[in-house]
Amino acid sequence: MKKGILIVIIALGFMRASAQSYNLHPLYIYSFTKYVQWPDTYNQGDFEILVYGESPIIEELNKMAALKIVGDRAIKVTKITSVAAIKKCNILYVPSKKSGELTDVLTKVTGLSTLVITEDPGMGAKGSNINFIIKDGKLTFELNQSAFNKQNLKVSNELTRLAILI
Repeated sequence: MKKGILIVIIALGFMRASAQSYNLHPLYIYSFTKYVQWPDTYNQGDFEILVYGESPIIEELNKMAALKIVGDRAIKVTKITSVAAIKKCNILYVPSKKSGELTDVLTKVTGLSTLVITEDPGMGAKGSNINFIIKDGKLTFELNQSAFNKQNLKVSNELTRLAILI
């Protein structure tokens, strides 16, 4: 099963993507759930994805959540409008419009095992766990292993092999 998902990610890496297209992002995010391990206390209830601010990805994530589950858990997507609203969740998505607030976001998730995903060049180096980028016209992602360690998250070797490591 994991090898099948891995093949899908590799195939997606060769597809053309535009910076404004969010059709592929949820598929990547769903695939990440198979290759990231959260502490046991994060494996109860709904699998929660918070999106900070306005982004077209919310609609796409909701479509995915209606069709998929993580393990035996439903996926719940919630839009938040402030750093103060950040709470314990599995994934926090920070769109490019909110990149300027990444330092505050990372301060707020200190001590939480939240996978922080961004979409703006340079955000991986600034501390997000995974950062979507367009490289040579293709959607790909950077992975910050140090950020994974800080968040007490484990990432599989399969995922690190597909990423641009920071």
